[in-house]
Amino acid sequence: MSSKLKNGTTNACNIQVLNNSCEVNEILRNISPRWKMQILHSIKHGIHQFSTLRKAFPSLSDQMLGKRLSELVEDKLVDKTPLENTIPSQIAYTATKKGEELLKVIDDLHKWGLKY
Repeated sequence: MSSKLKNGTTNACNIQVLNNSCEVNEILRNISPRWKMQILHSIKHGIHQFSTLRKAFPSLSDQMLGKRLSELVEDKLVDKTPLENTIPSQIAYTATKKGEELLKVIDDLHKWGLKY
């Protein structure tokens, strides 16, 4: 989920019109925030903890990484699981089936972009 919009603003009204005219607009807006798909892709391919994701994206702030991870969990694209017997406590992130299916679509879109 992306940032909350103020009700009644031109931007909020425009987004509502676009969402009502085509559901794809809402889907694209939901998955398009910067870093979101890159983080999901990294999780799917073996980077499962906050600290290793931070190393994979050194220019990404801790605050933004945490926000995007929370959005991915909220969107049910990623599961968040506490690791047992770790001090300090650690979390592992894994792509859900829904997240893996989305990555297949993103990969097809990437191939299309390379072709054209």
